[in-house]
Amino acid sequence: MLVQTYPLFKRSSLFILTLSFLFSCCSINSVITESKLGSILSPYEKQIDNSQQIVLVHKKNIQSSEYLVYLLQKHNKKWNLFSEPMNASVGRNGVASIGKKREGDGKTPAGIFSIKHTFGYNASINTKMPYRQVLDDDLWIDDPKAPDYNKWVKKTETSAKSFEKMKRSDEQYKYGIIIEYNTDPIIEGHGSAIFMHVWKGKNSSTAGCVAVSEKNIIKILSWLDPDANPMIIIYQ
Repeated sequence: MLVQTYPLFKRSSLFILTLSFLFSCCSINSVITESKLGSILSPYEKQIDNSQQIVLVHKKNIQSSEYLVYLLQKHNKKWNLFSEPMNASVGRNGVASIGKKREGDGKTPAGIFSIKHTFGYNASINTKMPYRQVLDDDLWIDDPKAPDYNKWVKKTETSAKSFEKMKRSDEQYKYGIIIEYNTDPIIEGHGSAIFMHVWKGKNSSTAGCVAVSEKNIIKILSWLDPDANPMIIIYQ
């Protein structure tokens, strides 16, 4: 198996309700500044304690349907902005509340997830992260009934009725980051193939992933460091 989920979420309903409440309470009304980072991240202090890099996905403002990506770096126990915010695309039907994401709903899952693996079309790229080149026979299974649901497999290794080709006919998976959503444990029907990848365009949407420009994902890939235990926080 290629990926595993960082064990952040206890599966009790109380924990999920508590975290959902914290996400709703931390909505902000404008572009995030460095002075706001402490208050925004403080509710998740225990969950992100071992991380020194956070990819933060948040609306431009509370009324907007547009999203921004922020790169946050911890230095001397304080979170700092690594770069200017980046425009981002999310699911065509928005962002699902924590625990509400389902297969085929067109929504990006909200939550806190680890980042461990990257992928792309080239034999190698500029990143410190573990990287896998996508080949023509690589599939990601999105058939909830298949035993290899939400896994990266070879075409000859699966009998799944539904899957996504990783080597697309466009540039969207030229550079990609696997978001560790629903990977450990894998729950049937709760969503699959959640990545950060190259967008179709600034005003585009995705089937449930987070997408940014090619220039910006190259920047993110070069910044990520496995020793920093990078994580991604996606707000509804």
